[in-house]
Amino acid sequence: MRSGDKSAVSALRATLAALDNAEAVPVGPGAAGASALEESPVGAGATEAVRKELSEREAAEIVRAEADERLAAAAQLTAPAHADRAARLRAEAAVLLRYLDGPDTAAPHPAAHTARRTGQPVTDC
Repeated sequence: MRSGDKSAVSALRATLAALDNAEAVPVGPGAAGASALEESPVGAGATEAVRKELSEREAAEIVRAEADERLAAAAQLTAPAHADRAARLRAEAAVLLRYLDGPDTAAPHPAAHTARRTGQPVTDC
């Protein structure tokens, strides 16, 4: 990833956090704290819980939800003063949607989206 691609970094960090949160196991009502020191777990990893393993479909749904959330937020930013923020949100959504399209489209030519929409071939400039 290019070091200057802040939209991609932001989108991927947030999406990785969303995937990490989805893997967390719900905590029961009595698990908030131990009643006595002698009942506390001891040792490295003693308090670690087994995480839920997401299926490919579940992970794709989370990535799609993250992209949809950004597109919806960008649509709400209609004031000219927010045009740069809306553009950044659309760019973040585009990064996430490229990952859903498959490995062959993970880094398309910048004009590829326009070409898909218009049916015109992409030519190098």
